[in-house]
Amino acid sequence: MDALRRFAAIVHADFRERSRSTRFWVVLCGVGIATWWLFPTSDAGYVTVGVGGARGLYSSAWVGMVLGLLYATMLSLFGFYIVRGTLSRDFETRVWQLLVATPMTRPGYLLAKWTSHMLVFALLVAVGLGIGLAAQIHHAEATTIDPWQLVLPSLLFAMPALGLAGFFAVLFDLLPWLRRSGGNVLYFFLWIFVFISLAQHFDPDKSAWAASTWLSEPSGISLAMRDIQGWLAQTQPERAASGFSIGMSIMEGSIETFAWDGWRPDAMDVLGRLLWLAVAAAGVLALAPALDWAAARTEARGGGRSERAGLRLRWLDLLLRPFELFAAGRLAAAEIRLALRQRRLTWWLALAVLFGVQAFAAPKGMAVAAILAWLLCVDVFARAALRERDTGTASLVFSAAGAGRRILVARLGLALGLAWAVVLPALVRSVGSDPGPLPLLVTGASVAIAGLALGASCRNARPFELAMVFLAYLGIQGDPILNVLADPGANLARHAWLLPASMLLLLFSWFLGLRRR
Repeated sequence: MDALRRFAAIVHADFRERSRSTRFWVVLCGVGIATWWLFPTSDAGYVTVGVGGARGLYSSAWVGMVLGLLYATMLSLFGFYIVRGTLSRDFETRVWQLLVATPMTRPGYLLAKWTSHMLVFALLVAVGLGIGLAAQIHHAEATTIDPWQLVLPSLLFAMPALGLAGFFAVLFDLLPWLRRSGGNVLYFFLWIFVFISLAQHFDPDKSAWAASTWLSEPSGISLAMRDIQGWLAQTQPERAASGFSIGMSIMEGSIETFAWDGWRPDAMDVLGRLLWLAVAAAGVLALAPALDWAAARTEARGGGRSERAGLRLRWLDLLLRPFELFAAGRLAAAEIRLALRQRRLTWWLALAVLFGVQAFAAPKGMAVAAILAWLLCVDVFARAALRERDTGTASLVFSAAGAGRRILVARLGLALGLAWAVVLPALVRSVGSDPGPLPLLVTGASVAIAGLALGASCRNARPFELAMVFLAYLGIQGDPILNVLADPGANLARHAWLLPASMLLLLFSWFLGLRRR
């Protein structure tokens, strides 16, 4: 009982720490608003979960299925960024030193952190289910309310997937080199593989084994496909062979509907879903031996907030010497040194590879390399506005007259210069060709200023990092917002409003922050 009380105390304290922040309630409201738009009318021009362009009538069963599948996929991405950071915060604030002196066990501590993550996820899902029920009543396509069918898909699809996302949040907080921007970027690609791509290998339309097995991938998409299409094969055979879609799918004209009467998984299917919860919990417990090592590494790095030493870059001093002849140039040179000397050797090697691709690859490869080069600098763009907050030097740095304005100009110059420098080979290649270097210059400027703006307004780097990896993925797939060659006209049109909007947000947030200080 003592161990159980200690476990509950850690969970309760961790959850209270989260719920006291304004950001927590903003996220909760955001999830509720986003959930409402998952249930469009038949003439809205899009569906979120459909089969062959059709969707189920908004009964409790179909509303529950939509929420279960979309939360299993999309919330396993966004939820990771929402819950991560509590473990590293205990290390950095020295709370861990107090906890380790208690009878608390290390496996119990990690399991309590994971359980706290799951409580946050459960609250987000509960809010979504409430909004889903309101959407069912509002649309009035099916008036019978079945609470079990509404909740069941979230229990068996969303919660096991979110349990695995919670495990990754604990793992990434434990490993020092994954606690910051690098880990945020890496998780996005890990999410694509674990929660999205694996579903293709379990596709019941392509594999007889997948159509009969009780196992399923973490998100459970294959299980939903199997049961929904199997039910349609008996009621609407012509639609059963159509494609299954999850996410916003644009449709023309009025969208057809069908009556989905409910999902009734058998016992082995339930066991297969619960297996992923067991795997996540076992993975968390397996990390316990590394807990002391991770805490010691944080202590050795000065609480985790000091930046790692990079390369000395003696050539940089020669390059920046002309800028140091005047006051503004000295500040700009200091910002450049601070940013570039923190880059590790692996960063420079990756940039060299991307330079080679930009210089010699086909145009499509060049465009993708430019996106990856901007992604390589995401931590500079996102954290440049947060340096004084992270290092606790704001009261000292901004005490000088005009310091806020001068520092803002210097960091704007750093961000813009870096955004253009990392795509320099692509800029050189685009001179004299159609559409020229303008899309690269505008997109780079937009990325840099948006990073500063979101960092200053949210006072956190994660919103921009998440937005950037998501847009980078879309750009690699051909979306023109970052892919400057996919559709140069659309690219410039989007940044024609995004760039000034980001600049206005940056100015407002920066000077509002100065007034608060």
